[in-house]
Amino acid sequence: QVQLAESGGGLVQAGGSLRLSCAASSARTFSTYAMGWIRQAPGKERELVAAISRNGGNTHYDDSVKGRFTISRDNAKNTLYLQIHTLKPEDTARYHCAATIARLPHVVVITEGDYDYWGQGTQVSVSA
Repeated sequence: QVQLAESGGGLVQAGGSLRLSCAASSARTFSTYAMGWIRQAPGKERELVAAISRNGGNTHYDDSVKGRFTISRDNAKNTLYLQIHTLKPEDTARYHCAATIARLPHVVVITEGDYDYWGQGTQVSVSA
């Protein structure tokens, strides 16, 4: 099992930037887990916006965030990041980091239902 704690959300103007962090705590080595960022806005379905492999070598982005979001991880610090640029009002949502044990180090998990562990989330609100 892994505990995940997100931080870094806030209220920003459109066009602004944020860096979200997710600190992981687990008896297993952090690099055991494939990781992702999943967001949910009120009245909308959850969507996986970014995912990264265990070794950080492979990433995946939803089309709506490509070129604006960058996912990364520091396995030595047990931390996942999401750098967000050029924020849009439609990015307003609660952002959760999620983890799942991955057998292979290069695999990216791109289905949000395949993640077994979730954090409480951090709110990102973007004003027009």
